[in-house]
Amino acid sequence: MFEFVAKHKRLLQLVLLLVIVPPFALWGVDSYQKMLTTGATDVADVDGQKITDKEFSDALRQQQERLRAMLGGKIDPSFLDTPKMRREILDGMISQRLVTQHAVSAKLYVSDEQLREVIASIPAFQDGGKFSKTRYEAALTAEGLSPATFENSLRRDLMTQQLVAGISEAGISSRTVAARIAAARAEQREVSQFELTAAQYRSQVKTTPESIKAFYEANKQLFAVPEQVRAEYVVLTADAVAANDIVSLADVKKVYEQNQAKLGQPEQRQASHILIAFKQGASDSDKAKVREKAAQLLDPLRKAPGSFAELAKKNSEDPASGARGGDLGYFSRGMMVKPFEDAVFAMNVNELRGPVESEFGVHIIKLTGIKAAKVKSLEEVRPEIEAELRKQNAGRRFAEASESFSNLAYEQADSLKPVSEKFKVAVQQADWTTRQSSPVKQLNNPRVLAALFSDDVVRSRHNTEVIEIAPGTLVAARVVEHRAASQRPLEEVKDDVVKQLTDSEAAALARKDGAVRLEAVRKGDVSSFKFSPAKMISRENSQGLPAEGVNRVFRAEVASLPAYVGADTTAGYAIYRIGKVVVAPADANREKGMQVELGRMSGAQEFRAYVASLRGAGKVQINEALLEKKPQ
Repeated sequence: MFEFVAKHKRLLQLVLLLVIVPPFALWGVDSYQKMLTTGATDVADVDGQKITDKEFSDALRQQQERLRAMLGGKIDPSFLDTPKMRREILDGMISQRLVTQHAVSAKLYVSDEQLREVIASIPAFQDGGKFSKTRYEAALTAEGLSPATFENSLRRDLMTQQLVAGISEAGISSRTVAARIAAARAEQREVSQFELTAAQYRSQVKTTPESIKAFYEANKQLFAVPEQVRAEYVVLTADAVAANDIVSLADVKKVYEQNQAKLGQPEQRQASHILIAFKQGASDSDKAKVREKAAQLLDPLRKAPGSFAELAKKNSEDPASGARGGDLGYFSRGMMVKPFEDAVFAMNVNELRGPVESEFGVHIIKLTGIKAAKVKSLEEVRPEIEAELRKQNAGRRFAEASESFSNLAYEQADSLKPVSEKFKVAVQQADWTTRQSSPVKQLNNPRVLAALFSDDVVRSRHNTEVIEIAPGTLVAARVVEHRAASQRPLEEVKDDVVKQLTDSEAAALARKDGAVRLEAVRKGDVSSFKFSPAKMISRENSQGLPAEGVNRVFRAEVASLPAYVGADTTAGYAIYRIGKVVVAPADANREKGMQVELGRMSGAQEFRAYVASLRGAGKVQINEALLEKKPQ
């Protein structure tokens, strides 16, 4: 991915979706570091552009975090720091430098309008679905960036994308090959299985002191106590910053005065009506008859106003209110058609008015009640206004607080007390934590764990860097106590060793017996086999079969059925019986999709060849000593 995204990924997680293209994934690295950096310790020089030791270390750490996340976080980062991985990451960084250089020299262009569209489409910069300049500037401030710096970097990334996309999307593929692969993917085979589990063979395993010791010596890492730390930490959240925000009475009064109409209950009126409706498409003469009928009803009502409800039930053509004697209940302005509303809000209680004409017909109206407008007092609405003002200020306040929080944790690195006192957040304690996990949710984050076990934090007891573990949540931590990794003696872990040794030997017996039984069933001896109910599987829908089992089933020779294949499983061994093969009919859409997929693969190969040509033409110098160096 690109440098700017990698360096500011808290802000730009959603930008990735807009600027990344598939071929970069082939490099296996999620960083594109600064193009023009200088330093005394450089891992590589790419046509005059440096890759510093710090940049390389950051890229390595980011890759480790990504792989640990893919593996559920249950692996020590040191196991991911191998010579092969270090070389692959550096190769990726070199390739990124070369591609960007070529994009610049090719004078690719991103217009101001294109740049504005990309920025405006980023949700992090939006408020209510629309671009917000306030949010944009606050987000950049939180990352220590100016709009010019951000926009120039994003423009460069978009420009590089044009070059990469132009090459990677040029791949072509054979329609015939695509059709064959699509058919193979859609082919189905009826499979039933017979399993031999390790548990069935445990009783046959005999352990000896010698075998126990040998297993322990060969698998010492399984019985080691990992490196651990006890830590203290502080958490700063956007909600906490907003809660501590002091809203002045003057600001509250200003909002109150500007929004009094919205902060109370408007005047409401209750009315009843008799509606003589216009029919759809009524002519002028038809409407005249409606007016005449309404006028005829008005005269007896004026003489006997108490008969309104009875006449409404008999004559109103508004079925809902007519059944209630014409009652419409209480309503405020804006809820009725304008001619009707204007009449009602100009009447006195028990006044009769009509005929009033609207788009629906002719109304005879009686006002039956008035509820005066009620304006809430300042004290009644003050908490609501203060909460809203805090919410409006939250983004800006948190951005400002984040910078100050980070600076203070760094400048006074020997204690978390200064940030605790300034931001009124408690210093909390965490029990023993390993490189893989912490019992505390806020610390159980790959970046936090990596920071806690860094050399400076462990040895010097300095605060970690401030890390955003979720939107609006920052954490800084400090090691209180450290325990180095240690090896548990055999006497202490003997029971565990015996169990794991027994499981391992039992699985080996299951696989050995499985291979023998497979040969027997292929020769026609099926008397001792109880296969599971058959199910149809395909390469795309394995119905729960493990990957190796699916591979064996579809590689099997099926000229004569039933056919039998075997495969190792995590539990032992499985024998699969193939009873039927169903060839899928030709499908134009499926074949077209496969052709597109193959085209992308071809484009990826073209891109790799393009990068190789840049490597061949460029001047690349690698500091092998720094590349091979590992943190102590």
